[in-house]
Amino acid sequence: MDQNRNTGTWLMNGIILIVEDEVKLAAVLADYLCQAGFATHCLSDGLAVVPWVQEWQPQLILLDLMLPGKGGLDICREIRAFSSTPIIMTTARVEEIDRLIGLEIGADDYICKPFSPREVVARVKAVLRRNGTVQSSRTDITLDETRYQATLQGHKLDLTAVEFKLLQFLAANPGRIYGREILMDHIYSDDRIVADRTIDSHIKKLRKKIAAVNPRQELIHSVYGVGYKYESE
Repeated sequence: MDQNRNTGTWLMNGIILIVEDEVKLAAVLADYLCQAGFATHCLSDGLAVVPWVQEWQPQLILLDLMLPGKGGLDICREIRAFSSTPIIMTTARVEEIDRLIGLEIGADDYICKPFSPREVVARVKAVLRRNGTVQSSRTDITLDETRYQATLQGHKLDLTAVEFKLLQFLAANPGRIYGREILMDHIYSDDRIVADRTIDSHIKKLRKKIAAVNPRQELIHSVYGVGYKYESE
């Protein structure tokens, strides 16, 4: 099986690679991930995985342990030789030694079958947050903590470090409202004294930079008398 979903957005957003030889299971995972806002691509042959990863550089890999052609552990070792792309291993083998081997060779997480597709989506989001990347195909926004770089719809947002931290914090918990004091505590790790309205100034500049790329979409919302929240819709 060689299948892709949401191909109109994956070049801008990155893609979740599903490596699974059970065709029905791979299709279910792809559907759930697509509904959560991710683009997906499916492979069933272990021999095809490494060349595909080298060419397309996916955002995250869901990697089955038992595959035709080449097993998941060998694939994980090969990928780790050239890439730090997050890998979540999936398998029906529940022995502790298999789990430990998978993590020791560079897997970021490990899920045993049978599992809930919703759990897989939650694990994917958690691993991406841990790796400093928050993405949404609805807004085409990417936050890369390793480089303090943000892109919106393929365009780089020229953010300061404070603006990046602010956007990353809000985007990690969409819909949740944060007051100015909480936001200040997060973006200023030292004990400097900063006026409340400093946050308003950062938000204003952040909105201006987002509007320069897409003036019709408001991502940072004000909640009168309470604070701010990130919401893409």
